Amino acid sequence: MLRFWRATINSWRGLKFAIRSEQAIREELVALVLALPAAWLIGTTPMRRVELVAVVALVIVVELLNTAIEKLSDRLTTDHDPQIGRVKDMGSAAVGVALAIAGLFWLFALAERLGLV
Repeated sequence: MLRFWRATINSWRGLKFAIRSEQAIREELVALVLALPAAWLIGTTPMRRVELVAVVALVIVVELLNTAIEKLSDRLTTDHDPQIGRVKDMGSAAVGVALAIAGLFWLFALAERLGLV
């Protein structure tokens, strides 16, 4: 139980640090807050509503991992390193893919709501 408590504290500290230091995390948390009522209006089934919120949460998870990669990379060296640049670009690409997936989910749900599919 102590291990679980410590892991929870570490997770909370990491999330607080990310919120304070990263604009993208703050923006995605706003999107999550907006997604809650929007999913209720757009989702045609309870499961669809959960999916719409979950896909926004997925974007936040990927952004947190990307932020961790960037912070660690910056800590390794302040010099320009092409390999570190490529690693950072891959993390950014992962966020882009997650955003695209989220966008597709929301577009499909909206089309479903409007009776287009």
